[in-house]
Amino acid sequence: MTAAAVLDLSPGAGLVLDGTEWTVERREPHLGRVQLVQDDGTRERMTFRFLANHPQCRPSSRTSSAGADRGRQRKASEDLKVVRLELTELRMAHLLEVATGFRSGDPFHPGPAEPRAEYDPATTTLTERRHAKVAELAALDPQHARLLGLGSVGYRTLIRWENARRRFGLVGCADDRWLRRSGGTRTVSEPVREAVLAVREETKRMAKVSMRTKDRMIRQYVREEFGPETKVPSYDTLRRLWQEWFGPGGARQRYARSADLPESEGHVLVHRPDQVVALDTTVLPVMVREHVFGDPVKMHLTLALDVCTHSLVAFRLTLVSDTSVDVAMVLRDVTMPLPMRADWGEDLEWPYPGLPAAVVAEFAGHAVAGLPFFTPETVTTDHGSVYRNHHLVEVERVLGCQVLPARVLRPTDKAAVERAFGVIRQLLFEHLVGYTGVDVADRGADPAADAVLTVDQLEHLIATWIVGVWQKRKLGEYAPAWDPDGSHSPNSLFAASFAQTGFAMDIPSPELFYELLPAHYVRIDKRRGVKIRGLWYDDTDVLRDYRGELSTRGGKHKGKWLIRRDPRDRRQVFFQDPISHAWHPLPWTGIPRAGQMPAFGDARASALLAKAATAGLKPKSDTELLPVLLELIGSNIPVSKWPTQLKKSQRTEHARETHQARAAQADRPPSTPAPAPPPAPAPAGEETATVLSWPGRARQTQEAVAGERRRRREAVRPAPVPPPELGHSFRARSVFVLPEDDLEEDRGGPDDAG
Repeated sequence: MTAAAVLDLSPGAGLVLDGTEWTVERREPHLGRVQLVQDDGTRERMTFRFLANHPQCRPSSRTSSAGADRGRQRKASEDLKVVRLELTELRMAHLLEVATGFRSGDPFHPGPAEPRAEYDPATTTLTERRHAKVAELAALDPQHARLLGLGSVGYRTLIRWENARRRFGLVGCADDRWLRRSGGTRTVSEPVREAVLAVREETKRMAKVSMRTKDRMIRQYVREEFGPETKVPSYDTLRRLWQEWFGPGGARQRYARSADLPESEGHVLVHRPDQVVALDTTVLPVMVREHVFGDPVKMHLTLALDVCTHSLVAFRLTLVSDTSVDVAMVLRDVTMPLPMRADWGEDLEWPYPGLPAAVVAEFAGHAVAGLPFFTPETVTTDHGSVYRNHHLVEVERVLGCQVLPARVLRPTDKAAVERAFGVIRQLLFEHLVGYTGVDVADRGADPAADAVLTVDQLEHLIATWIVGVWQKRKLGEYAPAWDPDGSHSPNSLFAASFAQTGFAMDIPSPELFYELLPAHYVRIDKRRGVKIRGLWYDDTDVLRDYRGELSTRGGKHKGKWLIRRDPRDRRQVFFQDPISHAWHPLPWTGIPRAGQMPAFGDARASALLAKAATAGLKPKSDTELLPVLLELIGSNIPVSKWPTQLKKSQRTEHARETHQARAAQADRPPSTPAPAPPPAPAPAGEETATVLSWPGRARQTQEAVAGERRRRREAVRPAPVPPPELGHSFRARSVFVLPEDDLEEDRGGPDDAG
């Protein structure tokens, strides 16, 4: 008994209607009809109901037959060799055990100990039995499973085999590779076959050549290895043979070589949001003005794109290439809802109907913009050092996701985010003043002089464009598999996922910021506090009860205390109180009490210690390192001459440190006291306000120098008082003066004791 064939009405499928062959040109599911076209251009519209019930309508064997059945008679179990037939029967036995609980498929003829507990239909569901079978086959020895044709069997593979078994019987369980199509290929001799394979290996490692060159190489190989009398087919025959064996060969040479690399994990089918997030960084093709000196600089743009819905779930701008902390903060932004900004209207608020905006705002504590947020399951990156370090491994553990680098020479693993960079460039960056183009040869006359946007303005512009344009833009070739002809956007795909897979609204706490910072396990000194990477940090109130004490931590870091460090701002580290579990900043002991300390990061701190060591200094405290740090920052140069005396690279370093410090301050929870107040907002309409940031940084340095000098002056001891002259006590008070009587009365006699 054979089940009825399924009528394929997808675009491009062939139909035979009353003996005439038609091709499905367009499908209209909302109207329940399709448009058919013949080879001569004749078109007809017919409904699904008419075609499904027409007795003379059947699928064309030219397009409907799959695998080994296309273009020939239907396959049968008699076509299988003896060994392949036994393997097919073994597959069918496993499928029957999943379906009925018995390997024979007949409950009246059970095998030993059948049905097993995990396959008993009376106590288990079909889904449970399939998962049990997947676990059973995965436990087999890999080599034995491969020989039995049971290697890499998953849940969907069992469903596909079961559908084929119900449709074709035993032969439906056979692999199509066991019944490959035969005929249609000219038979070549063994010398020619050896020559073709040798030329194939040689041309894979050399530059790309034409088929004419490959033909000459094949003839040269046959002539030198087997003699000139060996016959070689014509060029057309070799060309068809090469195309059949190795494909058309239209790929780039480096990608063709990468296609031959072995696959370790196989193909991943992305079917829901948060399953795979692609992460990458590129140089921003727009010159912007940094807010310290006002110089035109180039920034780096880091994007996080959800592969299923193509939503840009997070982005970040940095003055230099991103670090592991920046990657950690981007992943943190993916998990947190995006707050609404002051100039955003209601059209940019949370739009998804599966979850009202009021509910999300209640849990988040603020109005939420229309951008998906979730905890990613897998993050695909390239092989940069920022993605392959111990810090990011710890970030994976905290967030519960897996950072999976793309395979070597496999650009298709990150094709979605690479394509997104190009689309954003065409839709947004090309319209901005200061656009630099994709190449130096395509650059304008002076893009640096055209730069008018500041870093903050560009960041706000990109965020508004993503929420207002990208998330609402119609997708082209990225339509979902369940509606390939439909009209969809990232927002509509994310809303559709609510009905399919649901939505887990898990908003992390603000303390997640501290858990994503690099960790240091140290001891607390009684007098000086904690030492992190050569610098001492202390706070009298926070560490009062823990100075010189051992932590109750056990294991590898027994007795040590956990300190978190932000590499972007080394002016303080963070300590978690073991009683209240609240995080407290520990300031650097070299920061003066008066004035504000300019921001500096890991690079500046390393240069500080290196310069102190080169000069032969042996500082006893960080206070002695302060003059060296201030000299590195540039305090020895007069403020009026700083913009002209410093080089462009030096100005970029100062701007980078200030930008990183501001980014670190913005990432911290609002309850954490900031070491320095934010700069006052510029008046409306004043475009040159950002250039005035450098005098503020110089003023910070001057205040730090003045405060340090004042502290040293106050620390000087006052001059000692000279001793009195000889006889001073006799001249001040006469020794012959007798005490008055009231003094004796007050003192009392021995009789008063009773």
